[in-house]
Amino acid sequence: MFFPKRKKAEPIKKTKGEIAREIIFKAFFLAFGAFIFAVGLEMFLLPNKIIDGGVVGVSMMLSYITDWNLGLLIFCINIPFVLMALKTLGKKFVIQTFYATGMLAVATNVLHGRQATEDLLLATVFGGLILGLGVGIILRNNASLDGTEMVSINLSKKLKIISVGELLMFINFFIYMGAGFLFGWDRALYSILTYYIASKVIDSVLEGLDKAKSVRIFSEYYHEIGEAIMKELDVSVTYMKTLGGYSRQEKIQTYCVVSKFEMAKLKELVHSLDPKAFMVTEDVHEVEGVRVKKHKH
Repeated sequence: MFFPKRKKAEPIKKTKGEIAREIIFKAFFLAFGAFIFAVGLEMFLLPNKIIDGGVVGVSMMLSYITDWNLGLLIFCINIPFVLMALKTLGKKFVIQTFYATGMLAVATNVLHGRQATEDLLLATVFGGLILGLGVGIILRNNASLDGTEMVSINLSKKLKIISVGELLMFINFFIYMGAGFLFGWDRALYSILTYYIASKVIDSVLEGLDKAKSVRIFSEYYHEIGEAIMKELDVSVTYMKTLGGYSRQEKIQTYCVVSKFEMAKLKELVHSLDPKAFMVTEDVHEVEGVRVKKHKH
């Protein structure tokens, strides 16, 4: 098959001003994420003896036993784990992680002793929400506060029989067992609830609150449906050839990506043109690139 020659895609070169602006924004958001995380830690969890998982949880228990500085413990315990990730995740990730954990150490010292609530349920729920928001912001900016995630990634690749999530669960099981012996089993259970809430918030921050929907439409009126979608919703469509499993006949499917707010209008539009149209809808967590619109001449 003949393919026409095309120019090689080359990385877009950024000006010094653009690079400097990117670094400043990145530094700001990493510091902001670390401060948010410290608020959840120092004002909600720590005063109520509720812990987080991973390195932060271990640091919280060690700080309680030894009375050493929490921020310093988090930073120091993270060092070997972060260095282990150098080959896997790269120099940029390591530098940004050290910066984020350094900012966390500063923020925990600034906020130390400022308790927001003594109610355990409020501390658990809002501590988890705030913690998750902070971690989500940091992860979105290519850094981390928890070395156990990096260890889990490396071990999972070497062992090849256990997933990253399963390894994290295994590590955190022992951390929460330790919390139970140290602070009491009710605090361990509150800690697990905090971890669960935080993980859900992290997912929301990373995936975005405005999830899009990818839609596959199977109909013999594909051309009319495609034209209506482009005209009414101002969204581009893609036509793809498919083969029916039972009929063995070639068909055309119409594919498009719309926001969740446009879904009701899309369904109404499709079914008004073909009530028997078959539609498959899936969540899309992230959409990048130019949204192609129909140009009007």
